[in-house]
Amino acid sequence: MEIFKTKEALKAYLKPLKASGKKVALVPTMGALHNGHISLIKLAQENADIIICSIFVNPTQFTDPKDLEKYPRPIEHDLAMLNDAGCNGVFMPNVAEMYPSGADENWHIDLGKAEFLLEGEFRKGHYQGVTQIVKKLFDAVEPDVAMFGQKDFQQVLMIKNMLAHFKLPIKIITCPIIREDDGLAMSSRNIHLSETDRKNALVLSKSLQFVADNFASYSLNELEKQAKSFYHNVEGVELDYFTIANGDTLEPSKSKDESNLVALVAAKVGNTRLIDNMIIK
Repeated sequence: MEIFKTKEALKAYLKPLKASGKKVALVPTMGALHNGHISLIKLAQENADIIICSIFVNPTQFTDPKDLEKYPRPIEHDLAMLNDAGCNGVFMPNVAEMYPSGADENWHIDLGKAEFLLEGEFRKGHYQGVTQIVKKLFDAVEPDVAMFGQKDFQQVLMIKNMLAHFKLPIKIITCPIIREDDGLAMSSRNIHLSETDRKNALVLSKSLQFVADNFASYSLNELEKQAKSFYHNVEGVELDYFTIANGDTLEPSKSKDESNLVALVAAKVGNTRLIDNMIIK
């Protein structure tokens, strides 16, 4: 497994491979890897010949400096996981490599109304930062395909909107959420949960599963109402939102007959903010 710190070295490695007809997949991450990330690597191997994983904690997508500061960075652990998974190369730039003129460089594109809903309401500017760094990674790798996890459902939608904006010929493949045995969605943030928080965090997946299991039995309003009631008596859990939305627009769903429905939730568990979702139909 090769490790690259600069775009120049990465491009030099990829150039002859692409010239020989090899298909390249990019798996962008911020590190602190878990089995959810490894599932992205495995799916990438089914869709490409060369797998590049990036590890970069991007400063422009953090709305809270403390969140950026405490983001876990277990790099040796991450590299061992990627090597065992059969990743071909790891791109690990520093901030100066990705933002040569400084992380406050000007960037703003139209990502559509969905940018300002859900996570966009709670983390203003977040998706501008996400699309900014993903565009830079796409420019560095020029992949044929890129892998993203369904857990960041809104993020995938924003990246697809960014691709359309720049007319980039990259195929986005969304990978299903990988869960712990008890249902908790795998996340790099789970490391911050205390034992009690970890148990309380199960309310997210339980409320989503309730909607999936009872979709045929209740109206949309009743489903949301009952799902939100799951949070009433869970100590240390503060619900930010729970919604059943159109998966293309993230607007609240108006009819159960819509073809692409997803339930999305965000909540603060102790001091850790978690998100989760479940595709309903």
